[in-house]
Amino acid sequence: MTIGQTRQDLSPAGAPAGLIAALLREARETLDVDRAAARLLVLRAAAMLDAAPEAAPGRLAPWQIRRIDAHIEENIGSTIPVEALAACAKLSAGYFGRAFKASFGETPHTYILRKRMDRARRLMRETSAPLAAIALECGMADQSHFGRTFRRFTGMSPHAWRRSMAPA
Repeated sequence: MTIGQTRQDLSPAGAPAGLIAALLREARETLDVDRAAARLLVLRAAAMLDAAPEAAPGRLAPWQIRRIDAHIEENIGSTIPVEALAACAKLSAGYFGRAFKASFGETPHTYILRKRMDRARRLMRETSAPLAAIALECGMADQSHFGRTFRRFTGMSPHAWRRSMAPA
């Protein structure tokens, strides 16, 4: 930390566990190269943990988050209604939507789209499958819908993104 910087300045309260894990992975990778940078990453992760409330009212419990993520992964290629996610968390659809947004910082629909685009990027990197097939496998209505959604999340068309990831 720099002089005058408090631990609370390093992160917002209630950071998602994925962000904290990413910070710690980055710190581990940076440790041998730049100990000072690794120390700052660990301090930032610690600040996030300190700022996270023990019992977060209005948020999803860790077991609910795990069940929801598992349900999304299992059904990513098909329609995933909010009611089904709410049932996984054993909550009403209305309460679930508010708790989900409080926990993840985005709506269930946006979260599912982000997961679909993550899977699409992985498939485009690891396979030579046509974009139309990837679109359908990721639960998109068609290649056009996939292209619009992909561009919204990445700023690039799927074809341009795939080309930019190709080995030179």
